[in-house]
Formats: sequence, structure tokens, C-alpha cells
Amino acid sequence: MEDKISSRRIYTVLCFGVFGISTGAIFARLAVAPPLVIAAYRVGLAGLILLPFALVIARDEMARLSRKDWLLAVVSGAFLALHFYTWISSLELTSVAASVVLVNTIPIWAAMVSPFLGDRVMPLTIAGIALSFLGAVVIGWGDLSSGAGAIWGDVLATLGAISITGYLFAGRILRKKLSLLAYVTICYGSAGILLWIAVLLTGTPFAGFTTMTWCMFPAMAIIPQILGHSSYNWALKYLSAPMVAVSLLGEPIGSSILAWIILSEIPTGLTLAGGVLILAGIVMAARGEQKR
Repeated sequence: MEDKISSRRIYTVLCFGVFGISTGAIFARLAVAPPLVIAAYRVGLAGLILLPFALVIARDEMARLSRKDWLLAVVSGAFLALHFYTWISSLELTSVAASVVLVNTIPIWAAMVSPFLGDRVMPLTIAGIALSFLGAVVIGWGDLSSGAGAIWGDVLATLGAISITGYLFAGRILRKKLSLLAYVTICYGSAGILLWIAVLLTGTPFAGFTTMTWCMFPAMAIIPQILGHSSYNWALKYLSAPMVAVSLLGEPIGSSILAWIILSEIPTGLTLAGGVLILAGIVMAARGEQKR
């Protein structure tokens, strides 16, 4: 009976995580500010909120990190910063549905990197990659009628997926040494610092926004960033990585529904068709990785 209750609790937390992450695209759309500033506030505030807890609970383990570990944390944070900047930028150019589907092709890019790390890629994974690529072509074909801006938005969303894959590979060494709280605090903090340096160097305005926009900044930091992402990281303790990766497919569905309700944004037929192909490809790739 305990196992049933435990399993129910795990999947309940995972469902909350799916909902939390699904709000990220909507909050970013409602925030009327430059993408670089939105990304800086989202990750920077998340790091600041977590920092006091990390200093009390995980201070000793962070103090034991070597200079090489801190350098790796900066590299990981740089990938995370690039992810949020490119993905949030894509939301200004293409639909929420297309952006969120493309940015969730992480398992596909992870599988493509695996051979360079000495891992064998299963035939099912290769088939999943091919199917997802076909889905991306379908979405891009549908966006041709919307102009070059929509295509560039699709490209930025894909770059967001590639950069978050780099973040995961760079950070997996640190994750073996650190607790969840220490790990996310360091990664969010380094990403936030890098984004704010970019804001200042480029002279991007970071004040003078509407009340709605100011409300969206902490909302993004708390709901999709801290609660959403932390739920997935917590679930990794109890579920396999492919299982958690597949559960991420709930984000495109949740975000598309919220965009329909809140933004009155209805996905086109080609976006839906391409999204289905990509999601099916991700499931195949994740199952292939699980078999490996």
C-alpha cells in the first residue's frame, strides 16, 4: 500500500511540475520587455530566492567545490543563460505551440551527442530522431506563410533545445557531487549573473515596465523555474531519466492549452501535425535510450 501511495505522490509532484513549466511561455508572452531582460529577471530572481536557503542548508558542500567545479558551473550556467535567451526570443516571433514543441526536443539532441561520448545509439532512437526532424520540417513549412520572422523563431527555439542539452551534459558532473538545492542555486546564480552582465554591456533597458510585466518576473522565477524545474529534478531520484524526459512532453500540451485560453492563440493544422510527429519521435528516442 505504501508503494501505491509513494507512486501516487511521485506522479502528483510530476503533474505539478508539468503545469508549472507550462506557464513559462505564457508569462514570457505577457511580459512586455526585451527577451534578454526577461531571461535575466527569471533566472536571476530564482537564484536570489534560493541563495539564502542554500547558504543555510548546503553551505558546506558548496565550499568543498574545487576551482575546476566552479568553472564547470559557469559553463553550465552559460548554456542555461543561452537557452532562456534564445527560447524567450523565439516566443516573440513564432507561436507558443511551435516554440515549446521545438524547445522540448532535448532528448533528440542528447541522443545525437551520445556517440561522441562513447555511447551506442539504438535503432529506435535513430528512428525517433528522424521522425522529430520530419516534424520540425512540417512546422517550418507551415511557418513559411508567416514570413521569415516565424522561421527564425523556430530556429531560435531549436537553439534553445541545443543549449539546454549542453547545460545538462555540463552539469551532470556537478550533480553527482551536489544536492539538488546546491546544484540549482549555483547554476541559476551563474546563469543570472551572465545574463545581467549581457544586459548591462548591451545597454538594454531593464526598468520602466508596466505593472503586469513586473508581476510576471517573480511569477516566472517561482512557478516555472523553481517549482517546475525542481519537480523534475526531484522526480529523477525515483524515476528513470527517459521516463522523466517523456513526462516533459506535457509542457507543449499544457502551454498550447494555456495559450489558447489566455492568449487566444490557436495552433495551425501544420503546427499540430508537426508537433505530433516531434512528440512521437521524442517518445521513441527516450525508449531507445532506456533500452540502451
